[in-house]
Amino acid sequence: MKVSALAKMSGVPAATIKHYVREGLLPEPSRTSKNMAYYDVSLVPRIKKIKELQRTRFLPLKVIKSILDESELESEDETVGATIARVLEQTAPTERRTREELIASGMPEEQLVWLRGAGLITPQPDSKREVYAGDDLELLRVLGASRKAGITAEMLPVTILGEYAQALRTLVEIEVRMFREGVMPRAGDDLPALTEAATTLSERLVIVLRRRMLVPTMRALAEQAKRSRSAPPPAPKKRTPRRKAE
Repeated sequence: MKVSALAKMSGVPAATIKHYVREGLLPEPSRTSKNMAYYDVSLVPRIKKIKELQRTRFLPLKVIKSILDESELESEDETVGATIARVLEQTAPTERRTREELIASGMPEEQLVWLRGAGLITPQPDSKREVYAGDDLELLRVLGASRKAGITAEMLPVTILGEYAQALRTLVEIEVRMFREGVMPRAGDDLPALTEAATTLSERLVIVLRRRMLVPTMRALAEQAKRSRSAPPPAPKKRTPRRKAE
């Protein structure tokens, strides 16, 4: 809508709305020509809130912008977080296993203790006993399957998962930052649906990229090791004879 209509709906003069735009409290309007601009009708509640904070709190516009941006971001983050949790819950195993059952099935107790201490698994909060479920249980099962396949603790110690977690945490931070900067500001009412799609597709994307990079990386490391073995040893440093004390 034109700024005159937006001013009428929000009860704020057109000149004030344009000032809010210049101060960064409102986004730039869409322009069809130099003198023709159209504003999103969804800005009405934000404009009213800005004016209310000015009138009742006597806050400067920079402070108001910070307050509004933070509250909107928290609301969006809550929506995204709830959607991601729901998607992950749908794909996670529904079984539950106690600590005693896991140890009886072959999970070494010291590994269970280490994984819990590292924060990679967390017992269910609603149980009096130490019970694991969902992705925590799936992680333990993957470790158990690797041992049954002959990959011993000496070959792949459980502590290596600390390095895995550190690398994946960086990847997840990049994913979240890209989503917040690229999708959330443009999603509008489609945010829950886009979050659900992104959560499902990102796991597939990581798997495909890992498969795509695995063989080239192994070849590059093998070539690097080959060059290291064939490189001539460094020449010994010549010793400068010490002068005898007179």
